[in-house]
Amino acid sequence: MKKRLAILPLVLALTTAFTACTSTKNTTAQNNTFAKGADVGWLPQMEATGYKFKDADGNEKDCLQLLKDRGMNTIRLRVWVHPNNDKASGHCSPEETVAMAVRAQKMGMRIMVDFHYSDSWADPGKQNKPAVWANHSFDELLNDVYQHTYDVLASLEKAGVTPEWVQVGNEIPGGMLWPDGSTTNWPQLAQLLNKGYEATKAINNNIKVIVHLDEGNNNKKFREFYDNATNNNVKYDVIGMSYYPFWIKTDYTENIADLENNLKDMAKRYNKEVMVVEVGGEDTKVENTRDMLVAVIKAVKKVPNNKGLGVIYWEPEGARSWSHYALSAWMEDGTPSPALDAFKE
Repeated sequence: MKKRLAILPLVLALTTAFTACTSTKNTTAQNNTFAKGADVGWLPQMEATGYKFKDADGNEKDCLQLLKDRGMNTIRLRVWVHPNNDKASGHCSPEETVAMAVRAQKMGMRIMVDFHYSDSWADPGKQNKPAVWANHSFDELLNDVYQHTYDVLASLEKAGVTPEWVQVGNEIPGGMLWPDGSTTNWPQLAQLLNKGYEATKAINNNIKVIVHLDEGNNNKKFREFYDNATNNNVKYDVIGMSYYPFWIKTDYTENIADLENNLKDMAKRYNKEVMVVEVGGEDTKVENTRDMLVAVIKAVKKVPNNKGLGVIYWEPEGARSWSHYALSAWMEDGTPSPALDAFKE
C-alpha cells in the first residue's frame, strides 16, 4: 500500500503533464485552422422577438447549429458600452456579449470580440463616443478605452471564455472616438489603439488584436492607414478587412483580384496576419453571393505563409423580414441561404 501511495504523485504529475500537452496541441490545432464564421450580434434579439430558425426540412433548430452545419467554426460579437434596447440598433451590452460568447463556445465555436467603443454603431461614417465618455479629457479617454476593454475581457475570462481575437475599433479608416481619435490626429489615435491592445494583452497575451478597415479591395486606403499606424508605433497583430461589393456598387468579379492583391500586400508590407472580418452579399442573389464567398475564401487562403486567417460573414442570420437588411444570408422561410454552403468547402 505504501508503495502504491508513493508512486501516486508521480502518476498524477504525468497525467497532468499529458493533459496539458494534449490541451496545448488541441488549442494550437484550432488556432491553425482556417476561421470560417459569422457575426451574430442580432441573434439574441431575433430569438427574443420570436423569430424561428429552421433547417431544410422546416424543423426549428438552433441558429448556431445551423451555421455550424454549414462549416462555420467562429462567432464574432460586437460590444457596445451602454446601448439602448432598440431591437436592431441596441443591445450588445457587455453582459449580453458574455452570455452569447459562453453559448457559442459551448457549441465549439471560436470567439472574436469587436469593440466599437460607442453606445451604438461605429463605422466609417460615425465614430461617436459613449455618452458617459462624451465630456472626458483625452487622458480620461485613454483610461476609458483601457478599462472598458479590460473589464469586458475579464468578465469573459471569469465566465470561462478567452477570445481568440479582439478588435480594437470597428471600421476605423477615419479613426475612432471622434474628434479626439480622428486620423487628423494620429498621435492621439495611436495612443487610444494601444490602450486597447495593452488591456487585451493584460488579460491574455495570446489573444490576437485586430485593427479593422472597410473596403478591403482598396489598397491605397490600407497603405495610407497602416503606414501611419507604423509611423506612430501602433501595436496590433492582425489587419482586418471588410469586403462588401454591394456598398461600392460593383459586382465582386470587378474587384476580387484587388482584394486578393491587398491581402497579400498587407501581409508582406507590414509582416502581419490578415483576415476578412466582414463580408456579405445580396440575399436575393443567392448564386452570386455563394460564388463571391467561394472567391473570398480562396483569396484569403492564397496569402503566403498561412497568414490569411479566415473569413467572417456579417449577420448571415439577420433575415430581411426581421432586420430590413439586404445582405443577410437567410431565406424568407427561415432557412439558411444556400449561399452559405460556400463555407463547407
